[in-house]
Amino acid sequence: MVLRRIQVGCEFRYLAAVDTPVIFQVQPGASRWNAIETERWTSTPAMPTREYLDLYGNPCVRAVLPAGRSSFGYEAVVACPDAAEDADQGARECRPDDLPDHTLLYILPSRYCLPDVLGDEAWSRFGGLAPGYGRVQAICQHVHDHLEFQYGSTTARSTAADVNLAGRGVCRDFTHLAISLCRALNIPARYVFGYLPDLDVEPDPAPMDFAAWMEVWLGERWWTFDPRNNVRRKGRIVIGRGRDASDVAMATTFGGPHLEAMVVRSEADPQS
Repeated sequence: MVLRRIQVGCEFRYLAAVDTPVIFQVQPGASRWNAIETERWTSTPAMPTREYLDLYGNPCVRAVLPAGRSSFGYEAVVACPDAAEDADQGARECRPDDLPDHTLLYILPSRYCLPDVLGDEAWSRFGGLAPGYGRVQAICQHVHDHLEFQYGSTTARSTAADVNLAGRGVCRDFTHLAISLCRALNIPARYVFGYLPDLDVEPDPAPMDFAAWMEVWLGERWWTFDPRNNVRRKGRIVIGRGRDASDVAMATTFGGPHLEAMVVRSEADPQS
C-alpha cells in the first residue's frame, strides 16, 4: 500500500480572567488505516495534561488554562493511504430489526440531528429511491446542492432543521442535515470530524479548519460520505466520532476564556 505522510496540528490562543479547566479533542484516534509517526503537545506557559478516552473511545486531553494569555497546541505526522475512501454502489441498507445493536444509537434523534422533525421531508424526497449506497449518495447530493457554505451563518445552537430552513451553513451543518435525513430513513449515521488536507484537489482559498463528514452503516460496515465536498477524498484523518458535534467538540472550556485565535494545519509532509 502506498502511503502519504500528512502534517497535522492546531494551536489555540486564549485570554482568561481566571484559571480555567479545558478539554481538548484534537489528537487523531486509533485507526487501522492511519498511523501516527510523530506527535507532540505544546503549551505556553507549560501546562500539565491528563489523557483519557471519552464515551465513544475518542482520545481527549485535560488541562487548566492559566489566568492571562496562554496557548495550547498539537502537531503530528500521520501516515495514511494514498487513496480516497472506499465506495461500493452495491452496499445494502439493513432492515431495522437486522441492524447490529451498536448501530441503533445512530438512528435516534440527538441535539443537532433531528430525524423526527425532518422525517416527512426525508421520506417524500428519498423514500421512493432504491435503498442502499445510492440513496445515501442522493441525500448527500441534495444537501450539497441545497445548502450554501457560509462562515458565520449558523450558531452553536443551530440544528439540522434550522439549517435546512435557512439554506446556509458550514461543514458541520451539512453533516448534521445529511445525518438527520439518513436517520429518518432508519439508516444509521454518525458524525465524524478531523483533519482533511487538500490532497490532489483544487486548494480551498479559505484558511484551513477542522472538517466534518459522516459515516453510514450499510451492509456490514461503516462507509464515509461527505455532503459538504460531495466527492471522495484522500487524507482524511479522524479525530472523533459521535452522535453529532456536541459529542466531539475540539475544545470544551469550563469558564469563559476569550479565544483570541485558532490555527489548524493539515498538509502533505514536504519530506515524504
